[in-house]
Amino acid sequence: MDQIIFGTIVTPDGPIENGWVAVKAGRIAAVGTGDAPQAAETFDASGSYVLPGIIDGQTHAGSYGGLPGLRSTTRSAVAGGVTTIVDMPYDNPDPLHTVERLEAKVGAISEHAHANVALYATIMPGQSAEDVIPLIERGVVAFKISGFESSPTRFPRIAADQAFDLLEALAPTNIPLGLHNEDQEIVRARIARARNAAESGIEAHSASRPLAAELASTAHFLELGAASGAHAHIVHLTSSRGFQLVDHYKQDGYRATGELCVHYLWFDPATDGPALGARMKVNPPIRPGQIDALWNEVTSNRVAFVSSDHSSWPIDNKFTESIFDAGAGVPGLETLLPAFFTGAEARGLNAPLLTAQQLAERPARFIGLWPQKGAIRPGADADLTILSPEPMLWDARNAHDELNWSPFDGRRFECRVTRTYVGGKLAWDGSAVVNAPGEGRYVGRGSSHWFA
Repeated sequence: MDQIIFGTIVTPDGPIENGWVAVKAGRIAAVGTGDAPQAAETFDASGSYVLPGIIDGQTHAGSYGGLPGLRSTTRSAVAGGVTTIVDMPYDNPDPLHTVERLEAKVGAISEHAHANVALYATIMPGQSAEDVIPLIERGVVAFKISGFESSPTRFPRIAADQAFDLLEALAPTNIPLGLHNEDQEIVRARIARARNAAESGIEAHSASRPLAAELASTAHFLELGAASGAHAHIVHLTSSRGFQLVDHYKQDGYRATGELCVHYLWFDPATDGPALGARMKVNPPIRPGQIDALWNEVTSNRVAFVSSDHSSWPIDNKFTESIFDAGAGVPGLETLLPAFFTGAEARGLNAPLLTAQQLAERPARFIGLWPQKGAIRPGADADLTILSPEPMLWDARNAHDELNWSPFDGRRFECRVTRTYVGGKLAWDGSAVVNAPGEGRYVGRGSSHWFA
């Protein structure tokens, strides 16, 4: 064997205390207890959890710095125990909507990436739905569109007729279509109303993008998905009502899923807004009074998986007089794992197993990479994360994303990432990123799918 790692091994069947994982040629060769095989190297993580490599199902590496942003984003990923990021298509200055843009991004991955990278793609207004076929053939794992226009060139709104065409084109496949779920007319009218009333603080953000706008967009899209037979995915839901709505479609036999971002499980504008202000501004907004209800959605199995929605915006983007002019989005790759694990543990849940399910197994199934990724089992890629139950205060100044700010700054986590292995090779040693840019690779979608 090339390597043996000892510790509490978190498998799909539960943790194995005093266990070991054997690695050979970048894959997991065996998992067991007792006497381990001989190996060229060993690492003793006794007292720590050995998790499957975390898969962050929603990141935005190129939204600010363009494709070179993959370098700092994936550096932050491996420091946070994330071995695969699933990157959104809305790069600066052009989104990933053609084969040429895909090839450029794959080239950037080979040059810059410390972690593995799977890719969403999109389409632009007026683009033929048939253009998705060559992108699927080249391995994109999903598509994403928006019901709200943040930018006419980089992040446009896709009208209902085109969205339906796209859903019909994807229906014969296992490829999900994700939606940024906000009704444009409602949001723009409510923002204008708030501006006219001279409202400018974080407390006005949720009201200006009301839950009704989110749920109306969600329901409309789910019904289009049901009519077409495609896999309709909501990329971020902020309320228990949203997940229950998705579940109704699933129970009726339609392919529908909903995703949750970890900041919705931690923050509440009523209590955190005065201190954080625009630092907690995301779209759709973090809602007041939803934290416990959303944790209940996780434990009720209505959440497909939990992601970070990492956004690579610098802090200067938040320094505006009005909340409506501040950029939306927060960094999150290094806080996804410790925040989710800490929140689960605080609620008396089986934090190791739930973390492995929500942050590894379930996103791997969603993007078509199960069982190659997402679990510690023989034959799987040796993407591994060692999580030590050592309390820490998160200091965003020490982040590896070149952003060095976070709404989690100063928060106490009950764990920290002490090692990350990508394909059996050490990428993070607990204090520094030790693999080289380009050692992460582009991973195309496999044959598995959510609704197998």
